[in-house]
Amino acid sequence: MARQKGIIKLKGTIGDITFYKTQEGHLAREKGGIDASRIASDPAFQRTRENCAEFGRAGKAGKTLRTALRTLLLNSADSRMVGRLTQAMVKVIQADMVNERGLRNVIDGEAELLAGFDFNARGKLGTSLFAPFVGTIDRATGEIAVDLDSFLPGNMIAAPSGTTHFKIISAGAEINFEAETFVVASSETAILPWDMTPTAAINQTNLVSANSVSPLFLALGVEYFQEVNGKMYPLKNGAYNPLALVQVSGL
Repeated sequence: MARQKGIIKLKGTIGDITFYKTQEGHLAREKGGIDASRIASDPAFQRTRENCAEFGRAGKAGKTLRTALRTLLLNSADSRMVGRLTQAMVKVIQADMVNERGLRNVIDGEAELLAGFDFNARGKLGTSLFAPFVGTIDRATGEIAVDLDSFLPGNMIAAPSGTTHFKIISAGAEINFEAETFVVASSETAILPWDMTPTAAINQTNLVSANSVSPLFLALGVEYFQEVNGKMYPLKNGAYNPLALVQVSGL
């Protein structure tokens, strides 16, 4: 991989050289690699095939989780979140102690390893929301809840510059990774002033299927707003809104 320099930047392929643009800049690379048919059949690439199978499974699982939480993620994700989530899913799959390598999956892995995952690296929940909260997942009733006692927003929320208001958001998700289906419910407070006025106690309950046999997730986040002439605008299009998985119940 080489970097392109000069005024004119190229895109496309010339001979055996491919020119392309990434977040790191304009790059160039030479065509090459091993023939796909050899990777698919040569015993020497058995480990490669196993790794590819599990990586693909992790990618699908990450997509299902992202789709389930799409409404919240529209305003609370960074540009590298997909890759970070896939890497986290790989670790979940690698924790599968039941199946052979190459056949390991999320269901038999440790979904709890996803607890604490931040969807927005530019605004992490742990460095934004300091008000104590209690998250609970009741598999029998299907209630996925979060409770916060009254707090002073100006003290307990480290909001970015320009913030005048905020709201607390949460979601409960029941995800069948094998079928790539889900049940999700979400909650949010009213838009509240970011000042030294105590909030009321916040209790959000998100209901999914009772007695579910699928992994359950609780996501919690904050959305920031700026008031201009009496109208509320999402602050910087949600660039710093934190959202994280705070509770996970696998099987």
